[in-house]
Parts: sequence; structure tokens; C-alpha cells
Amino acid sequence: MSYMPVPVPASQPPATMPLPLVYTFDGGAASFMGMRILSYLVTICTFGICYPWAVVMRLRWQANHTTVNGARMRFTGSAPALFGQWIKWFLLSVVTLGIYSFWVVPAMTKWVVEHQEVVVQSPVYGF
Repeated sequence: MSYMPVPVPASQPPATMPLPLVYTFDGGAASFMGMRILSYLVTICTFGICYPWAVVMRLRWQANHTTVNGARMRFTGSAPALFGQWIKWFLLSVVTLGIYSFWVVPAMTKWVVEHQEVVVQSPVYGF
């Protein structure tokens, strides 16, 4: 019995070829400064209690001004959800005398990544 390889159609790329991703960012200095001033005011006026709201504001601004292969990004995280995480991380850091703080940065990064998505619009319906 001889083995004959199955030909791959020319229009179909091999499964191992990576897709090229093109990121673009269209944020400007004026909108960045406005967002930063507002986030500082929210944090200062609440004595740091609303810092998660400032973080979510910054992440939304960044995602709203980023595209991946022409599709706009969106940040879906909410400030109340992040606030709950901050309380948990703070208490665990206090109880462990700061040792848990080494796990906070990876946990925060994971939370941010899990709440980002690329909005792909349908070419037929426009939504």
C-alpha cells in the first residue's frame, strides 16, 4: 500500500500559518488629558475608594481607541466588579503581611485581559 498525500487547495492557507495582526491606536492628547483629569478627581475626591472606577475609565478609553485588523476593541469590565476584587486583594495582602501582593499584579492582568474583546461587525447587517 502506498501513501498518497492529500493536496491542500491553494485558496486555503495551511493551519500552521499565523494570522498577521495589525494594531492601530487613534487616541489623542486632549481626550487622554480629559480622561486622566477626571480619573484623578474621582480618586482624590473619594480618598482613593473609587480608584477602581478610575482604572476602568482608563481601560475603556484605551480599548475604545484601539483597533485590531480594523475591528474596534471594547473593554467589558465594570468598576463594581473590580472594586470587589480590590477589596479581596487588599484583605489578603493585609492578612499575609504583604506576601499576597505578589499575586495581585498577575490577577489584575488576568482580569483586564478577560474583559477585553474585539467587536467584529457583520458586513451584511452592519452591526
